[in-house]
Amino acid sequence: MSRPKTKVLFVCKHNSARSQMAEAFLRHYAGDRFEVYSAGLEPAKVHPLAVRVMQEIGIDISHHKSKPISDYLGKLKVDYAVAVCDIGEEACPSLHPFTEKLLHWPFEDPASFKGTEEERLANFRQIRDLIHKRVRDWVEEIALGNQGPSA
Repeated sequence: MSRPKTKVLFVCKHNSARSQMAEAFLRHYAGDRFEVYSAGLEPAKVHPLAVRVMQEIGIDISHHKSKPISDYLGKLKVDYAVAVCDIGEEACPSLHPFTEKLLHWPFEDPASFKGTEEERLANFRQIRDLIHKRVRDWVEEIALGNQGPSA
């Protein structure tokens, strides 16, 4: 009998870039072991530059939709809720009753970056790469059973 998949909910303000990328990376690397969701406090359309930079590395998120956190709170108990933005506990709805562990991985919001399209793309790529590394490192930590300080 197989073990149930670990449920993970990535949360950020708009669910338009960071949480979408984190969701896609975790599905890509460990979708066989994790049930992965993402949501936003104030959902907005998935950012086209997020779609573009993920396509550059062979991951298609063009079908992803932004979802409000209310779609999950009180309806789904997750093993991990991961806030991938820098909003504090006071701005984030209390996730503790709905999760075993609340993790904070604050990444800069690439959608808020101003500049030329090429500068904005460079910023999205940088954030994408940081999220990619953090998700891969976390999957390795989980696989090793190490829930040290970064978990």
